[in-house]
Amino acid sequence: MAATSLRLLFLVRFLFAATLLRAALAENPLPISSNSVLVALLDSHYTQFAELVEKALLLQTLEEAVTKHNLTIFAPENDSLERDLDPEFKRFLLEPGNIRSLQTLILHHIHPIKLTHGNWSTNQSRSTRRVALSRDQLEFSRSATAGKYVGDVKVVRFNSVVRPDGVIHGVEKVIVPKSVEREFNNRRNLRSISAVKPEGAPEIDPRVHKLSKRKDNFVRRDGLPKLSVYEAMAPGPSLAPAPAPGPGGPHHHLDGEKQVKDFIQTLLHYGGYNEMADILVNLTTLATEMGKLISEGYVLTVLAPNDEAMAKLTTEQLSEPGAPEQIVYYHIVPEYQTEESMYNAVRRFGTVSYDTLRLPHKIVAKEADGSVRFGEGEDSGYLFDPDIYTDGRISVQGIDGVLFPPLAGNKKESKGLKIANQNAKTVTMARRGKFLEVACRMLMVFGQDSSFTTCKGK
Repeated sequence: MAATSLRLLFLVRFLFAATLLRAALAENPLPISSNSVLVALLDSHYTQFAELVEKALLLQTLEEAVTKHNLTIFAPENDSLERDLDPEFKRFLLEPGNIRSLQTLILHHIHPIKLTHGNWSTNQSRSTRRVALSRDQLEFSRSATAGKYVGDVKVVRFNSVVRPDGVIHGVEKVIVPKSVEREFNNRRNLRSISAVKPEGAPEIDPRVHKLSKRKDNFVRRDGLPKLSVYEAMAPGPSLAPAPAPGPGGPHHHLDGEKQVKDFIQTLLHYGGYNEMADILVNLTTLATEMGKLISEGYVLTVLAPNDEAMAKLTTEQLSEPGAPEQIVYYHIVPEYQTEESMYNAVRRFGTVSYDTLRLPHKIVAKEADGSVRFGEGEDSGYLFDPDIYTDGRISVQGIDGVLFPPLAGNKKESKGLKIANQNAKTVTMARRGKFLEVACRMLMVFGQDSSFTTCKGK
């Protein structure tokens, strides 16, 4: 009897704790990653489909879905939404009273599984059925000559956008579920009207008196790098760095060294960012590393603290070996972001986390005072000077604070950087300003400051 009572008491406590945890997660949802497939969809060239997602009020639904499982999105090309849809049907979808039909149509294009080009079924004689988020089944088939189909719609752009939590494939037209088409036809009381425009009659080649073959859309393969940006950096003594690429990179169209020089010159001419430029060029070899990454096809976003923010750094924060590199690594995002894209992301989702080159730490961004705020508490900074430099590969955004990743127990790393000695890098040149002053103080402790002429004037 006592054992039964204890079990019952334990079960009640467990259910109570689960209820509290569920309520806490509902009140404080996890921030969506900037590298999420949902964020990529909103910033992709599938603008018409992304607008329909927002008009259908599905952002929160999809945000919850992407936290539970991976997604495969079949996004129609922009022109297909105007070319292949009946104007009356499109007007029907956009009417406020028909939002359920619009939501069903959008969710019919999204599947709770990550289905890449390589994972597609290779059996040409059999088709497979999968359940979309609309709870309707879709048939997946392939042909040796015609390609791969979702329902009766051909996939024309495989792996258009690939993210860790999902993938986007481009399809030639909208996939209309039968239920939505039936609702539209019932509303019009005309059974013969179809939501999708009928295709024209097949053309006959007069030279051979045969049906002309339909030309498939040519899909250009992106020359994106195969390795992740972290693997390309070869960050440790155990990994041998890759050989330096020749001028223009492996594809002979990217000159990363020139682009890095251009953005550093822009920082100097812009004014107020001399300390950041000095770290990249004089105190570290980060400018060279960034040039190699750009030459290999990677993109970077630099959150550059201004001189006023850099002047607040203490000697303790800069005295650890490799401290300047680790500070800058935390301010580099391995994505191409502009002021507009970051503000749109935080405005839509509230809180967005960005990966940095300082693994495994991330930067959390929120909307604040009509701008973007990075970090929390004292170690935070606002987007102060937007789009100082943007060339499609490198984006530089000025901020008014130096960011530090939080440590366990809610302690801020600004009270002292703990950096592994194996990540330390050799100082190649003397620095000016704040960092030169710190170096001279360290030499003074060992009585070696008189050996350097640059320290005598300090």
